[in-house]
Amino acid sequence: MTHPSVFYLLLLLLFSSLCWGQRSDSEKPSCNRCDLQLSCNCSYGGFIAVPVVTGLALTLDLSFNNITVVTDDDLTGHKPLRALSLHGNRLAVIHPSAFKSLWRLEKLDLSNNQLTSLNHTWFSKLEALQQLNLLNNPYSCLGPPPVFQGLVRLKKLAFGGPALKELRRGDLSGVTQLEELTVHANNLTRYESGALAYIWPLGRVTLSLHNPFLTNQTLASSVLNDISYPETQMVFEDIHLIYHDSAEPFEVISRRRVRHLTFHNFSASDEAIVNFLNKTNGAPISSLFFDVVTLTGEGRWERAKWTDHKSVDVFYLRDAVVLNVFQFVSFFNLKYLLQYPRKVSVINCGVFVMPCNTSRLLMNMQYLDMSDNLLTDMTLEETLCNGDGSMKDLRVLNVSRNALKSLSLVSRLVTKLSKLTHLDISRNIYTSMPQGCTWPSTLRYLNISRVKLRTVTLCLPKTLEVLDLSNNDLKDFTLFLPALRELHLSGNKFLKLPHGLLFPNLQSLTIQSNTLNMFSRLDLQSYKQLQNLQAGQNKFVCSCDFVAFLQSDIKGAGDVHLTDGMENYVCDAPFHLQGKIVSQVHLTILDCHRVLFVSVSCGVALFVGVLMSVVLWRLHAFWYLKMTWSWLKAKRSSRQRRRDQADSEALLCFDAFVSYSEKDARWVENFLVPELEETRENNDDAMNPRNSQPLSLCLHKRDFIPGHWIVDNIMSAMERSRRTVFILSENFVRSDWCRYELDFSHFRLFDGTAGGNAAILILLEPLAKDDIPRRFYKLRRLMNSTTYLEWPLEEERRPEFWKRLRDALGGEEEEDN
Repeated sequence: MTHPSVFYLLLLLLFSSLCWGQRSDSEKPSCNRCDLQLSCNCSYGGFIAVPVVTGLALTLDLSFNNITVVTDDDLTGHKPLRALSLHGNRLAVIHPSAFKSLWRLEKLDLSNNQLTSLNHTWFSKLEALQQLNLLNNPYSCLGPPPVFQGLVRLKKLAFGGPALKELRRGDLSGVTQLEELTVHANNLTRYESGALAYIWPLGRVTLSLHNPFLTNQTLASSVLNDISYPETQMVFEDIHLIYHDSAEPFEVISRRRVRHLTFHNFSASDEAIVNFLNKTNGAPISSLFFDVVTLTGEGRWERAKWTDHKSVDVFYLRDAVVLNVFQFVSFFNLKYLLQYPRKVSVINCGVFVMPCNTSRLLMNMQYLDMSDNLLTDMTLEETLCNGDGSMKDLRVLNVSRNALKSLSLVSRLVTKLSKLTHLDISRNIYTSMPQGCTWPSTLRYLNISRVKLRTVTLCLPKTLEVLDLSNNDLKDFTLFLPALRELHLSGNKFLKLPHGLLFPNLQSLTIQSNTLNMFSRLDLQSYKQLQNLQAGQNKFVCSCDFVAFLQSDIKGAGDVHLTDGMENYVCDAPFHLQGKIVSQVHLTILDCHRVLFVSVSCGVALFVGVLMSVVLWRLHAFWYLKMTWSWLKAKRSSRQRRRDQADSEALLCFDAFVSYSEKDARWVENFLVPELEETRENNDDAMNPRNSQPLSLCLHKRDFIPGHWIVDNIMSAMERSRRTVFILSENFVRSDWCRYELDFSHFRLFDGTAGGNAAILILLEPLAKDDIPRRFYKLRRLMNSTTYLEWPLEEERRPEFWKRLRDALGGEEEEDN
């Protein structure tokens, strides 16, 4: 019977393991670097475990991380996955069911890891897999066969590495549709004949058999025998043919009639090459490629001089280096090999000349590439036999990246090449273009890029269909080329597109990385046949017209398409749009119609200003401002006078200041002044002594101080008078100075320095209140609340008038008493 404590302990362990599992899932790293095409690039992320990504991902790149284990549930949620890369990790353990849910997977890369063995259960559910890379893992064999049994659709397979020692029969059984095979077996020691024979036929085989070629030629021959077929392209990497016997396995190549051979990272001695030529004597090899070649020896080729290699149609040699070059005789004894190929490439091999007698052997050559060598004008003249046209069938000539200086010399040397259609003379050191040149009438393609030309002249042939002038210092192009279909002008200094009328048949224009500011629909419409345009990576000024054109109107510019993508069209100006993609720019009305906006704004502002002026004029605002300013100035002068007169005399000097129109002066002088300033004796005066006393009046004619500002005089007179008498009439209302005096009286009422009865109104003639300006609302209100005096026309009523006037003028004094 189980003890209860043991039972509880087991439950606790189970619960802990569940919790730990849940926590592990929740603590898994995540990768959010996925684009809109559901491709997740999680490389170089420092992950030590498979990160969590979206379950909709179609491509997952986990290369160059530190992943060591792939568990059975790391990839369970990625059923849509089409491509998975675990290249360059530290992967040592893969659970047998790790890939069971990836039944749609088409590409799997497990290269450069630490897998010591392969398990067939990894691939048992990957029926859709087409590409599998297992290179550079430390397994010594492919595991118990059949490892690849279920991969019935596999087309590309790469396996092997430094640790691979053995290949056995049946290792590749089940693989029936393989097109490309890559095997790295530099240290292979055991090979069962027929191990690779199950995958016939193959389109391309890449082999690295360094040690077998050096030490075990029988093993190498056995491998070649299983995978060599006439149409299979054989690629040999890291092959070193140092000894005479090293080339023995190529007898199989000759016997199996292989037609295509490629050598990459190839080292050989002259002795081994002679043996190779002898072993392949008469073989139907049609293409021979050597890439990254190191030659040793003394250049002794006599024993191979009579070998038959007439079938070689394509010969390609690139990046060749001769060790101990001063001991190396020459290649001249191999010149017979160049009689037969129609296509010859000798690239970056330090060639400075090909003797004319060798060139004369190239009667059937149609393609010659001598780029990236040491040719000069003088040695090119020797190579082309001073332009005698001996290479009569030559159609393509590439002498780019040499040290040629004279464009006119090149044109002269190729003039008699009557079938020449393509000429590449780019990346040389031409400094100018002559005014005239002679070219073969068949020339259709000309590349003069990266030579720092500043102008183009009539030297360019009219027959050209493709012209490349990229990466020069050109600023314009005015040459008429009627047959041109393709023009490349990237990397120059063009400020605008060349006019389309110069190229009536142009279909493709490339003008990237110039100094273009903009282009319009009219510019493109001048190109009658243009279909493809690449004008990105320029310094575009994002004006409204240009932005609108690229965002919508480009569709209406015929059949022109921007084939370099809208992401290359970026604003350089104005500053606030710098760096923005043109297709994502949104301009406001102010940005697009600045002149119209300013004009309308100014018009609206002017209209509002006029309207406000009219309103303010109707409300007498200007008068208020003018009078306020005048009053403030007069007030300041008044305060100064008060300070000056405070100790010398009393401020009040007059009983009344009389404001009247000059046209009413006779009434003032004949009636008002005599009546108020002279003493009168009658019974009424005896009863009221004040009425018999003379009054002091302030009149502008006699009491204003000469030389003072008239406004100061008016203000001073009012301040020094107890009352202000306004002689109202039609003349008064029309008088400007009377209105000033009335205005200052109005301000005195506001200022509070005058009493409530400071103003006395005398109507000389009937005058309606509406005749007084509306802006003097307080005086108008005063007329409504205060009795004003009317000058009677009848004689008998005048004494009463004067009595009332005297009473009004003396009212303040009585109150003071």
